[in-house]
Amino acid sequence: MPSRFDFTGQVALVTGVGRVGQIGHAVALGFGQAGAKLVVCDISAVNVAARAHEFVEQGIEAKAAAGDLTEPDVAQWAVEEALQVYGRLDVVANVAGGLTSIRPMMEAETDSFDREMAINVKTTYLVSRAAARVMVKQRRGTIVNFASIAAFHGRAEMAAYSAAKAGVAALTRSLALELRDYGVRVNAVAPGTVRTAENLATMGGVNARWVDVADIVHAVLFLASDLSAGITAHVLPVSHGEA
Repeated sequence: MPSRFDFTGQVALVTGVGRVGQIGHAVALGFGQAGAKLVVCDISAVNVAARAHEFVEQGIEAKAAAGDLTEPDVAQWAVEEALQVYGRLDVVANVAGGLTSIRPMMEAETDSFDREMAINVKTTYLVSRAAARVMVKQRRGTIVNFASIAAFHGRAEMAAYSAAKAGVAALTRSLALELRDYGVRVNAVAPGTVRTAENLATMGGVNARWVDVADIVHAVLFLASDLSAGITAHVLPVSHGEA
């Protein structure tokens, strides 16, 4: 995918980079093709190592960091890896998360709610907190989180996911206000139904306006770039107007 952006000399940490064709993989590749050095994170050590190797084979500097980002020490370690390997951290894209269960709330198990909150809100909170401590000292940096249009309009049988993504949106706005005086910006994208192989397999019959992965990548790169220097605390829908 040809890049319209230039991140040469910058370091980007991208979470949720485990599976080929999924959003985290595409976002990391987008930053790499735009010149960024990468730290790519995923809970699967095998998958994230394979993605880092793939990027290196394409001439992109990349370091794999595997671990469960719902654990504070792991989130802190991932950020420290960026500093140890590259000496700086310019961008964080919190892609890790997702939808794990579609089920009426009255039938859902409590642990499914806990899981949605952990992988969406907690990972974003912990990684952003660790990154913010570095970026405040640098007095520069951008964080791009992943909400969803479900954060604006709840979805039937997706109560936990909708609540979790609303939490990401609120977290984004709050952290942006805390960091704006330090030269650090925090925004989020709110995708609609994204055209990935996995989504097509599980949601192919859904009547929706499908969003191309490339459109999500471009939105993330825009929010992370100097082209959006005046934008912070914003949650950007990428949904073809779908609500």
